This record gives sequence, structure tokens and C-alpha cells, in this order.
Amino acid sequence: MSKSTSTSTRTTRLLDLAIGAAAARAADPGGLRFTERQLYYETCRVLSPAAPLLRRVPGTPPPALRLPSFTRALDARGRETVPGLLPSALHPATPASPADLARSRPSEPDLYDYGLPRLLLCQDRSIAAMLLANHVHLEAACPVLAAPDALPLAPLLLAALERADGATVHVLHDASPEGVKLPARVRAALGPVPGVRVGSLGLVPRHAAALRLPSGRGPAPTPAAGADWPAALRPREAAWLARGRFAQVAAVPPARLVRTVLRLTRGPRPPRDSTWGELNGLRTAGFMTWPTA
Repeated sequence: MSKSTSTSTRTTRLLDLAIGAAAARAADPGGLRFTERQLYYETCRVLSPAAPLLRRVPGTPPPALRLPSFTRALDARGRETVPGLLPSALHPATPASPADLARSRPSEPDLYDYGLPRLLLCQDRSIAAMLLANHVHLEAACPVLAAPDALPLAPLLLAALERADGATVHVLHDASPEGVKLPARVRAALGPVPGVRVGSLGLVPRHAAALRLPSGRGPAPTPAAGADWPAALRPREAAWLARGRFAQVAAVPPARLVRTVLRLTRGPRPPRDSTWGELNGLRTAGFMTWPTA
């Protein structure tokens, strides 16, 4: 065996071990489902043992592993051997049969006849699928849609938001030249619907730096593109984006992403009453009033 072949074998083995460790970390706690891109970023963290020591130092370091190298290692390992990994558009699971597609269509035609107090739009289809796979839409009582598929918003959806009287559309996007413009696009798509607030959950460059998310570099946007960026961006953030830099929501650890989305979409949780307080409250609880004699 040549020296180069031996080195390649050791590298393949190292990446295979790193992917296995990354999958276990991405699924923790409770067996979370995750996307291939999330697994990639988690593998980068496994291969960066010094990363926890630099957690308090803001920055957007380059990824520790090139994406093509990760993809080759994952192909060699086999995606089906990674528990918790969601199928991607490039590597779908078993194709759905016509019967499966029929069952997947909404069976409640009057679903949008009610008010819709909150809605979550994701820039990335795979992130929307990941949140749905982990039942975030049920825990937050908030529909999760992919912006590329949901925009422009359907008339029934607009009517449901208006009917809620003070609804909020949350937007989850990358810290990228296109991502920071998505909330404005959603605001424009709402058109004349009154009383609906559009809120950005991030990311913006300062979030990426605070979390030390790996960043990439794409084509630099034109100077005119910067005119559509949010006015709240700091000069340093605008300069970062102007260089074509970006950080993806997929780089946020899956458990942290789920917790953050639940916290921001559900809002502050009411104080938890004690058991004794709940029993006292039952004394005046409608037809089940506590007997007085």
C-alpha cells in the first residue's frame, strides 16, 4: 500500500468517525431529526476541538471541512446508516405512491376559516422540513412553511391572518445578502392586510458572530442591492454582507435551533401555578364548582 493510499484511508476513517459522532450530537436530546447540511456543520464542530474554548470570542470562522469532502465521506458511509438524517431533495427516500400523495393533502377544507395568530416562514426548504419533522409546528401551534413555496401568500392564508387580529408572521432566514431582504419581501406580500406584524427571527451577521457560526463566501452583491437591506443593520454587518459573506441557519446546532424557534414563536410562557393554587382555582371553575356543603 502506497503512502498516499494509506493517508487517504486514514482520512476516510477519521471522517467516518467524525460523522458518526456528529450525528449523535445533532440528534441529542431526544432523537432530533436533522438535515444533511446540519450534519455537515456538526461534523465541522467535531473536527474543531478548540471551538468550545473560543465560544465567547465573536467571529465567523471558515468551516473546518470542505463540503465536497464531507459529501464524499457521507456517500461512502451511506446516508441510510445515519440515524436521524432526513432525506434531501438530491437523495430522496422511497418515492411516494399516488395513495401516499393523496393522504398528504389537507383533509380539512375549512382549516383557514379560523384566525391564524402566528405563522413561520423559512428561507430554506430543508430547515422548514426539519422543524416539521421535529413537531415544532405542534408545540408552537404555528404553521411552518417554506418561503420559496409559500410566497406569494395564498388568499385563504391572508384572510386567516387578518381574522386573528394582531397576527405575527415570523421569518427565519440566513445571514446573507438575500436572507436579510426576505422579511421585506414577506411584508410586501402581505399587501393591504391590516394588523399583521412581520418579525425577523434572524439570522443577521451579528447573530452569526455571537454564535461563532462557520461562514462562507459567495459572489459580492452589487452596490444597489445594499439599498434593500434592513436599516437596522450595523455598518460592520453591511460591510460583511457586501463582501459576499454568509452564514446559514443550518449552522446553528439543531437542538439550539429548535429551542430558539419555540421560544420566539410561542412568546413568554405564563408563570406556572402551584398545585395548591390550581386546586383553589377549581373552587370557582364553572359547573364543576367545589362543593360548599
